[in-house]
Amino acid sequence: MPIVNLAAEYERGRLYFDSEDYIGAAGILAGVVEAAPENLAARLLLARAYYHSAQLGRAEAELRLVLERDPAEGYACLLLGRTLQRRNRPEEAEPYLRLHAAMTGE
Repeated sequence: MPIVNLAAEYERGRLYFDSEDYIGAAGILAGVVEAAPENLAARLLLARAYYHSAQLGRAEAELRLVLERDPAEGYACLLLGRTLQRRNRPEEAEPYLRLHAAMTGE
């Protein structure tokens, strides 16, 4: 996918996300991430779309990839913690939530 089209698709995915069409956003953003796997902004937005559409396994996988590539991504820590909580894995969630709190001072 050419870079111009990739940027346009990312923006289209963001519009779907902002309109709370999380399933539609995930479908668009998955293509963006497939074409540009190093794009952490697209990957994080995809994870958020998965989270909000209750595709928690997919959200977890994307968030783990984000944190593997950028361990200081505080929002990814928070969202991974929340995702693990929703998956009824509170013990696994706790370190991510504590790390986010330490990063943000909350």
